Amino acid sequence: MFKVVGHLALVVFLTLFTQLGGIAWLASLMFWRRLLAFLILYAGLSLAAIWVAPHSGRVALSCWERGPLQMQSWFYCALNRNYVTPELANVLQETAGAVDTAYPGTVTQVLDANFPFLATFPLLPHLSHHDGRKADLAFYYAGAKGYSPKATRSPIGYFAFEQGPTVCHDNWLTLRWDLQVLQPLWRDLEVDADRTRHLLQFLEADSRVGKIFLEPHLQSRLGLRPSKLRFQGCRAARHDDHIHLQL
Repeated sequence: MFKVVGHLALVVFLTLFTQLGGIAWLASLMFWRRLLAFLILYAGLSLAAIWVAPHSGRVALSCWERGPLQMQSWFYCALNRNYVTPELANVLQETAGAVDTAYPGTVTQVLDANFPFLATFPLLPHLSHHDGRKADLAFYYAGAKGYSPKATRSPIGYFAFEQGPTVCHDNWLTLRWDLQVLQPLWRDLEVDADRTRHLLQFLEADSRVGKIFLEPHLQSRLGLRPSKLRFQGCRAARHDDHIHLQL
């Protein structure tokens, strides 16, 4: 009984965080070398999704290209979280190209996007990444010698918060994590204001873009007037460690 419950729990966990992992684990139960079978099956399903997903309206952002637009980490590709609609893929490619044209050598990095299938399937822990029309972008960062291509303060681009005044009263029903214990661990880098401002202005001018979430204190620091820029509210995750955009 405990073994069955354990397998079910693992299926649920893998499904919630990779979409395809639960199927791979269930299939692997038929094999003696279960872990090896799971890895092979999961890799096969993930590769197959690259060719199958376009038939359901989503495309995979490349995990191997080395152009102006790149996935920030293999982590997002391994978990099948690099899928968007073709329209959003075009927006991201054009935006990355525009920033690279203005500031040659700039790499725009994508964090979480969406899973390959099902418009109602949630991408935890996000509240809205479910329909292929949303994606998160890492900030551009600069060190002592200037802009640092592909650099992020944390290994996965999230949770390295830029501190500033945001009024949020204590509320237990929230996904707004401060994660103060982690902050001293991150790299000592500054947000590259010029590149980030240019990125946001380009996105705001794009008629295909509907909303951009960014913490108000960062909007003020960058000298931006809100039009499509929004404060995501106090019950959602902080958006002073990344940029959220949606069509």
